[in-house]
Amino acid sequence: MPLSKLNQEQYAAATAPAGKNLVIASAGTGKTSTIVARIAHLLNLGIKPEKILLLTFTNKAGAEMVERLSRHFSSKIISKITAGTFHSVSNSLLKKLEKGVILKQPSELKTLLKSLVERRQFHRIAEVKAYSGAYLYDVYSLFCNSCVKGENFADWFSVNYEDQAVYAEIYEDILREFEEQKARFNYADFNDLLIKMRNELKKGAPVYFDEILVDEYQDTNSLQGSLIDAFNTKSLFCVGDFDQSIYAFNGANIDIIGGFGLRYEGAQIYTLNTNYRSSAKILALANKVISNNPRLYPKQLTVSREGSFKAPNLLIYEELFNQYENIAEAIEISPYKKDDIAVIFRNNSSADGLEMAFREHGIACKRKGGVSFFEAREIKALIDLIGIYVNPKDIMAFIHIFEYARGMGNAAAKEIFDTLLSLGDKNIVCGLLKPDHGVQVYERKKKNYQLGLFDDFDEFRDSARFKNLGFSDEFMANPVLNYSNLNEFGATFLYEIHNLLAQIYGNNSSQEVLNAVISSKIYGIIVDFLATKRATLKNGNVDEEQKKEAKERIYAKARVLFEMSKKHKECDNFYNFLTLGRTEMSEGEGVNLLTVHASKGLEFGQVFVVDLAQNRFPNLKLMGMGGSLEEERRLFYVAVTRAKDELYLSYAKYDKIRKVDYKPSCFLEEAGMVRKFI
Repeated sequence: MPLSKLNQEQYAAATAPAGKNLVIASAGTGKTSTIVARIAHLLNLGIKPEKILLLTFTNKAGAEMVERLSRHFSSKIISKITAGTFHSVSNSLLKKLEKGVILKQPSELKTLLKSLVERRQFHRIAEVKAYSGAYLYDVYSLFCNSCVKGENFADWFSVNYEDQAVYAEIYEDILREFEEQKARFNYADFNDLLIKMRNELKKGAPVYFDEILVDEYQDTNSLQGSLIDAFNTKSLFCVGDFDQSIYAFNGANIDIIGGFGLRYEGAQIYTLNTNYRSSAKILALANKVISNNPRLYPKQLTVSREGSFKAPNLLIYEELFNQYENIAEAIEISPYKKDDIAVIFRNNSSADGLEMAFREHGIACKRKGGVSFFEAREIKALIDLIGIYVNPKDIMAFIHIFEYARGMGNAAAKEIFDTLLSLGDKNIVCGLLKPDHGVQVYERKKKNYQLGLFDDFDEFRDSARFKNLGFSDEFMANPVLNYSNLNEFGATFLYEIHNLLAQIYGNNSSQEVLNAVISSKIYGIIVDFLATKRATLKNGNVDEEQKKEAKERIYAKARVLFEMSKKHKECDNFYNFLTLGRTEMSEGEGVNLLTVHASKGLEFGQVFVVDLAQNRFPNLKLMGMGGSLEEERRLFYVAVTRAKDELYLSYAKYDKIRKVDYKPSCFLEEAGMVRKFI
């Protein structure tokens, strides 16, 4: 059983009495084994599995723990445990409460917010450049994650973004409209899932767990903390390490783990001090640096691994790309398997030089955080075309597709969508194929200059202006063509969407629908747009051979998606998989190129931490945007503790492209690897 393999500290934590328990589990001390053992202990005590909730920060982590438990308990028992991320658990619980929502990715809702921002005239208020819709979404997300006590957005924004305070009320009004639009279509982002679940619990939703276990507790933000408290469970089992709290930029609040003992009466604190991952010399370096941060809880790591290991090595280079080239050469002759090697960096710009050097040496690598298969624009376009069909109220899919219609902006796309929704009785497919000609559309909008509102159009034009484009009589009669801001390209775009929907209408076969979409003229227009863009040279000319190759690559990707559709018979199920299950897919083979954040929770035989130069790591720019030296130091600690056997630290003295001189990172000083510089 899981309990039999624990050391004394792990066993004491795993068998702790019910109550408010916090386990400080430093890097490599076996936190996953302890959590699995804790769940096994609860089951052995007779706690019903359906009364156990495990919250993790990735679905992969939750699945791994459940898989370990399945080696000792029947699938009938394990399947009743609720396990997953805060968001996935909230989503499933809301569905059981019949409070389900249509989950949208942040990128999709950014497009919706952008369409609302475009309707405002900020220059009438001040000369300060206003935030884009995408950036405003990120600011609002930070507000939702950080403020849970009824704070006013405009007041919070004015304090935290003083240079933009003149627009605070406009932004607040835009966000009010944004929330109305989301409610109109029952849309929710990841924050909304937590907020709605918390609100349902506060209203007395019949959801109760005997114990809630929380992994990576140091990364919880105020919103997640408020959700945990809303469950009102008598027993909490939280596992984390304050030295690995590295998500302040995303709202993570280190005070949540730091104040655990004060917040919960009778709380018990357990500490895991035996490291099973890193060599003694690597661990000594990590401890020496992190000890410069305030100690929230006492701990002293010890090493369990025996044997002779290399001491961490500092590599100093004269020039930046020299560094990348030499690291590639070292990896080329490394005795470690390529997927057991990681190169870790603080800034994404480092990965570009590394990737180039690796390619020159023929070294396979995978860059976590790069453009994944599902984020490629050609694949997202396919998903959005299916989305329009599967969910005829999907404004985001429609706006995304219309981004490929030349001369048609997001605001215009939203107006067209609203028109089709009216014509189709809240169904844009019907609005295109079977419009209700008795519906009054295009009502004049009211002006409100105080909040930056203005009319999007002043008059409507006869659809006869499109009579020479070869549209069918049926389509020419659609009132949507009377929209004055609809140009010829936009009208043709709508016509090809109409033709595709007419072809697949009533078909729920994922393969047949996807094949029709791939073969459609509307997708052909999108493919031509993307291929042209990718084949356009710096002088503005289009390389026709490159364009042909780009088209071939795009359609090859589409066929990969088609092969995947064979595993999902029904189109709507396939679409749900594409929107909810695509974020944690495999990313290939080779050397791991990782940001520090992406490396968290992983371990490798050989690790290179690069660009350890002052200003780059620690990143002084990010520190000036709300970060801190303490958080940068925690990032360094996370990076070096990914290494099991060999650790190489490196920096370059000069960047010839930017013409910048660099001093060694202050963390190299603290580690005793360089002398203190003045």
